[in-house]
Amino acid sequence: MRAKQIPSSLTRSKSQILLLFFPLSLILLSFLFLLFPPSDPAASSTTHPYPHPLIPPQTSFVASLEHFLTHKALNHRSSDDTVRSLLQDDVRMFDDRKFAKEMDWVHGDPYYPLNFPIRVYVYQMPNKFTYNLLWLFRNTYRETSNLTSNGSPVHRLIEQHSIDYWLWADLIAPESERLLKNVVRVHRQEEADLFYVPFFTTISFFLLEKQQCKALYREALKWVTDQPAWKRSEGRDHIFPIHHPWSFKSVRRYVKNSIWLLPDMDSTGNWYKPGQVSLEKDLILPYVPNVDLCDAKCVSESESKRTILLFFRGRLKRNAGGKIRSKLVTELAGAKDVVIEEGTSGDQGKAAAQKGMRRSIFCLSPAGDTPSSARLFDAIVSGCIPVIISDELELPFEGILDYRKFGTEECLNMVGGLFEMHVQE
Repeated sequence: MRAKQIPSSLTRSKSQILLLFFPLSLILLSFLFLLFPPSDPAASSTTHPYPHPLIPPQTSFVASLEHFLTHKALNHRSSDDTVRSLLQDDVRMFDDRKFAKEMDWVHGDPYYPLNFPIRVYVYQMPNKFTYNLLWLFRNTYRETSNLTSNGSPVHRLIEQHSIDYWLWADLIAPESERLLKNVVRVHRQEEADLFYVPFFTTISFFLLEKQQCKALYREALKWVTDQPAWKRSEGRDHIFPIHHPWSFKSVRRYVKNSIWLLPDMDSTGNWYKPGQVSLEKDLILPYVPNVDLCDAKCVSESESKRTILLFFRGRLKRNAGGKIRSKLVTELAGAKDVVIEEGTSGDQGKAAAQKGMRRSIFCLSPAGDTPSSARLFDAIVSGCIPVIISDELELPFEGILDYRKFGTEECLNMVGGLFEMHVQE
């Protein structure tokens, strides 16, 4: 099933520096989505690349998806990039066209590629890999009672791992509605620096039966690896959204050269096999928060109401590194102005978590089943200082953002100092 390698004498790959530029662009884009997902374009300016500052941004995945499916998806083109038959000559001809285009850029601009935007080709996959999965979520999330093995609602997990939807929705939007302008969608494969594979791996994992899901994974794998662009590079310039640690698991070994969009890297080996993930090629992108954004006005109004020193609401029993939760409960039991609660699912649980975070100075963010947790981003958008307790954790944009300014061990030391002050009182 793996693509055959094209002889190196036939492959003229572009400078690897381009693979550094696109991750930086994705970082900026996904951070914008974390705080300000796309608003309804009908309610915003059609000429300004960002939502109107006086109109609240659309932060609900469900609401955004509803608008997308009912206003935009109905008009999408039904054609796709399925390859009916492929010969070695087809790959060679594509490589020749790609090389010719790169030479035009090199000779046409002395600052190439520094002076160029990142060009992304978004594959047009059959609907069963894209639109049909979004419709499946939209038509079932209200009625479903499905829970994961640890009791988490399936659809809530899909929402917090929906960064693939936000990225794809922006990439295929008209240029007047795009949030990020230094990533350009191109419609000819030879003009692309990178190729985005818009397969919703998380939705398919949670909503399809196990064997049905594995079959769809194999179909998606074959579809992508049949592409001339894939065979040219063995997937090194292809991007896969694999944002839930269980998604696409049965076929990951065949796409290990590609760029993966991940929630964390978990170097313990519990979730990813050795050699599959690395910071040299993959991107850590944030979870989508489960609570609503507390904007500047909200933060200002809640400042005087933050009477809780340290807050945590969630499941207190976890595996692996998440065992720290039960130990923290034992250590913090009875501490003044500390609230540690067993969490519940559903709207009531979300409302309780949101209320607690907006009334707290510090929010505890310990490891869960994996080193990372959406709770970190819930705290950030709630204006609560996160206290991160997790080993083997890779944070989103760690090379750009200084987490010491709003989280991690420095905050833990601050909490310790405040505890001592409270004890003395």
